[in-house]
Amino acid sequence: MESDRNIAEVGRKTGVSEQNMQHFMSQSPWSARAMIEQMQSEVMNRQELMGGVLILDESADAKSGETSAGAARQHNGRLGKVDVCQVGVFLTYAKDGIWTWLDGELFLPEKWLSDDYAARRAKVGIPVDRSFQTKIELGWQMIERAQKMGFLFEAVAFDSLYGRNRKLRDQCQANGIEYYADVPCNQKVYLTLPELAYPLTKQNRPAKYPQVVGQVPVTVQSLAENRQTDWRSLVLRPSERGMLEAEFARQQVWTVDKDGTIRQETLVIRRDPNRLTYSLTNAPTDTPLLTLAQRKTQRYFVERSIQDAKSELGWDEFQAIKFRAWEHQLALTLLASWFIAETQLDWRAEHPQDPTLIQDYETDVLPRLSMANVRELLRATLPLPQLSTEQAALLVIKHLDNRTRSRRSRLKKHSGP
Repeated sequence: MESDRNIAEVGRKTGVSEQNMQHFMSQSPWSARAMIEQMQSEVMNRQELMGGVLILDESADAKSGETSAGAARQHNGRLGKVDVCQVGVFLTYAKDGIWTWLDGELFLPEKWLSDDYAARRAKVGIPVDRSFQTKIELGWQMIERAQKMGFLFEAVAFDSLYGRNRKLRDQCQANGIEYYADVPCNQKVYLTLPELAYPLTKQNRPAKYPQVVGQVPVTVQSLAENRQTDWRSLVLRPSERGMLEAEFARQQVWTVDKDGTIRQETLVIRRDPNRLTYSLTNAPTDTPLLTLAQRKTQRYFVERSIQDAKSELGWDEFQAIKFRAWEHQLALTLLASWFIAETQLDWRAEHPQDPTLIQDYETDVLPRLSMANVRELLRATLPLPQLSTEQAALLVIKHLDNRTRSRRSRLKKHSGP
């Protein structure tokens, strides 16, 4: 389908009544979580995918009103402003240029869990035991789920919204998870092990919180601008425009929490012609810089997976109010994403690239099967039915009828009893 990939249109295209399709998505009690876990177990069974990276990110979808579960005025990163939207937190898995959505959670703003919203929660079917969780808590919940089910991943990566959260980094550290946490340019660090002291208050008592003595913190940006910083140019992976190359530097640093907790981490800086990015990692200090750089830059694939989910899989055309419908749509989208990845894996195994083609095309890397390629194969294998003249006329009449009834309903609502 090229457009209007909403529940009603999918029903019309596949010959399923709109009422049945709406019930299947919004009312039917099939378990989205069970489907997601089954899909995750299939990913785990592909040995060639083990040892990749989990990537955490969020994405917002604009809504016309606040009737849908979790819809509220909140930051929409896609639009770069505060607007009415739903926000989902998503977990992507990537290895060797193949990626798939692995998990997701709907973020519910705090007001949705307040007493004032009790009736609204009941109307959209939000579970009664649901409590408020921040996006960071939802993200850790998904990472923890993947680890508990035995998923074999090398590291996790997340942007600065999650990366600057010290608790999330602590949770990863405590559970033996290697992380690559983006931080803002004003993140303060120390270049030597800080020494703490408790200064005396005006009442001549030790302060509640310690202070670092003997040295002043520096920002990660100042390290990138320091002429003594040792930069290395590294080739990361093939891309559509050739080999992806950037400059990287590393620096052992320490961070200090308000309560005096000290962490030793490695700062990894990436320098592109018009951009600098910074990540803190707990990777072993002897980890090669190329490995650090490759794992840090895996965040590209979560952005790509979200873009694909919206442009190719119809995620942003989802139209439903119920919380269960959102979960069902998530499960089906994850399944579609995995279908694409699995097809790419099977294609690579069954149709290995001929190395002589590199010479014939006078290039260095041959392209892989893309999601758009798979869609074209499906278009030929599962062609959409074409409406007859009579069917098209009946569909137009139905649209007009629905619009008229909808307008009449709105007029009644505005006029009151």
